[in-house]
Amino acid sequence: MFTLHQYYLRYLEEQSIPKEWYQMYHVKNGLRNEDGTGVLVGLTKVADVVGYEMKGTMKKDAQGKLYYRGYEIQELLEKKDVCNQYERCGFLLLFGFLPSQEELSVWQSVLAEHAALPEGFLEKQILRGSSKNLMNKLMQDILTLYEYDDNADALDNETRLYQGIALIAKLPSLICYNYASKQHALHGHSLYIHPMAKDRSTAENILRMLRSDRKYTKEEAQILDLMLALHSDHGGGNNSTFVNVVMGSTGTDLYAAFAGAIGALKGPKHGGANCKAAQMMKELMRKTGLDASEAELKEAAAQLLRKEGFDQSGLLYGFGHAIYTYSDPRAELLQDQAKALAIAKGKQKEFAYYERFAKCVKALLKEEKGITVCTNVDYYSGFVYELLQIPEELYTPLFACARSMGWLAHNIEHQLASGKIVRPATRYVGTLKHVK
Repeated sequence: MFTLHQYYLRYLEEQSIPKEWYQMYHVKNGLRNEDGTGVLVGLTKVADVVGYEMKGTMKKDAQGKLYYRGYEIQELLEKKDVCNQYERCGFLLLFGFLPSQEELSVWQSVLAEHAALPEGFLEKQILRGSSKNLMNKLMQDILTLYEYDDNADALDNETRLYQGIALIAKLPSLICYNYASKQHALHGHSLYIHPMAKDRSTAENILRMLRSDRKYTKEEAQILDLMLALHSDHGGGNNSTFVNVVMGSTGTDLYAAFAGAIGALKGPKHGGANCKAAQMMKELMRKTGLDASEAELKEAAAQLLRKEGFDQSGLLYGFGHAIYTYSDPRAELLQDQAKALAIAKGKQKEFAYYERFAKCVKALLKEEKGITVCTNVDYYSGFVYELLQIPEELYTPLFACARSMGWLAHNIEHQLASGKIVRPATRYVGTLKHVK
């Protein structure tokens, strides 16, 4: 008698598609060209991710750049003494221009106005419905908010904009309250629910809602604000944004499209990579010690590549990127402020370990594989969250909170510019059969 495991083994032997067939049939595996560039699937004015130049048909690696509506991210986020860069970038992504101080103030008041959860939602949906995974719970809550919207299935883009703004405004409290509820219900921790303050930025509200005493420093709020701003968008081709656009193109409601995007972001190859990077670095620090030599760090990296360490995947989390080669501008911005925060928190040795390990990894990959890689934004983001005493299971939900600005911008842009359902093709390579 066959078991399911035997059926699966038979499937692997008879039905799996060999990787070389993709080249044979001229199919772009993973929607990527042979040189690693992405297959063009749309047009956008929202954001651009640059990591190479095309010289005719030849790809030439270049310094990484990220643009929001044509503004380079380093220039856009050069101010370090404010806590509302996330709101400013969100306005830019959604409306296409930088707000004046008065317009920014109005925008922040709009977000504050829509931040409140529907009456009874906290008690019924959050406090009585804890989940073992906060990303899954976030999807559930967003789909439940659909039921509170009398015009949830409206297809006009102005209504979609208002719905999106209302969802974006509610995400910080959904994330923080679900975490508090889970800690109380599953781990017996004290339960505290702090309401969002209308006169505080998103970053400030997240810190005050997560902490029992609601206290935080200006420096802590500034670097969390930077994290949110850096994660607000990363072009129309990133997986979760593309999922949201594909779903939106069918004419489905925005709540469903956002839930789908959160599901995509959850994966360890996308938004979940920040958790993996943080876990990997913690294990390395325990294994080698903070004073490890360059040779010891190189050997630790080599073991990871040989699938002998951490999760035996052979991956170095926080290194390399689908587009960036020489540098990830987000990582560079975050590294500068992470160092200052590490000094303030007395974690200089840990930060120095991150920098030394990164240097060793880059040298190792150049020596052994002849490739150039950079640290990506995930490498330092987990460390920053740790310095902020933000629990690991909140890393990816906070990523979703930030990226929701980009999801909405791209969703609406596609509806206005194209309106067509996204429907790529696949080629059938199985055999034709007849029922006997």
